[in-house]
Amino acid sequence: MALTLAEGAKLSNDVLLEGVIETVINDSPVLQRLPFVEIVGNGLTYNRENAAATAAFYGVGDTWAENTPTFTQITTALTILGGDADVDNYLARTRNNVQDLEAAVVTLKAKAVQRKFDDTFINGDTGIDTKSFDGVDKQCTAGQTASMGTNGATLTLAKLDEAIDLIRGGKPDILLMSRRTRRSLTSLARASGSGVVEQDRDEFGRMVQFYDGVPIGVNDYISDAKTVGTSSDCSTIYALQFGEGAVVGLTGPGGLTVDRVGSLETKDATRIRVKWYVALAIFNQLKLSRLVGVRP
Repeated sequence: MALTLAEGAKLSNDVLLEGVIETVINDSPVLQRLPFVEIVGNGLTYNRENAAATAAFYGVGDTWAENTPTFTQITTALTILGGDADVDNYLARTRNNVQDLEAAVVTLKAKAVQRKFDDTFINGDTGIDTKSFDGVDKQCTAGQTASMGTNGATLTLAKLDEAIDLIRGGKPDILLMSRRTRRSLTSLARASGSGVVEQDRDEFGRMVQFYDGVPIGVNDYISDAKTVGTSSDCSTIYALQFGEGAVVGLTGPGGLTVDRVGSLETKDATRIRVKWYVALAIFNQLKLSRLVGVRP
């Protein structure tokens, strides 16, 4: 069963780990919603459907044609994401009455892990960094890509709807875009007077914007300087549907963990390690689409 990080944290009795997970999901709309499948081993092999089976009408005595779907076998390996945080023993003992130094240091490291995941979720490319995983931009196919034009263009609601309609089997669970694009969308909706952009509380109690009922998430690692044709100021909007059989995260046993490495030999400090065996799997490419060439 796939669980989000927030749901997984409820199963832990480690107060420090719960605090780390709360920090990680706080500023990441993806990690707030993306479910993770826990796997045993160093990766997962699954079949991705290429072409669906077909059916036809037949008359009495006709010869029936056999037709089966085709699949591509995909293997996704877990990657190792994390970092070490050293807590100086002198500062921890002499200044802990002002601030919980350990909690502060671990929180900063957790935020670094969150930012790295958010970046890789969008821009990950194993051709550039073999130790990472491929992000949604690389895994999105040409057939699931809508375009604002040869040289890009300013956003229109019709084009955004086109990208959303590329998702099959229901609406997307989130629309990911840059801050600039969100401002453009808000301004566009306000000018049209359509009311398709609304603001309400999500399941976490946070105020979130919705486009036609789909939550809008901001990812600061979606570039506003991509080149499309002759334009070098383009951005991208991603539509994703989460869950098993769609877009899902993969994690090793225990998920995100916090290890106390202990006292260091070379300096008077204690080391804490935040680590995560993690990857991204797209079981069905019809659950991911994008709109490219969005200009300001």
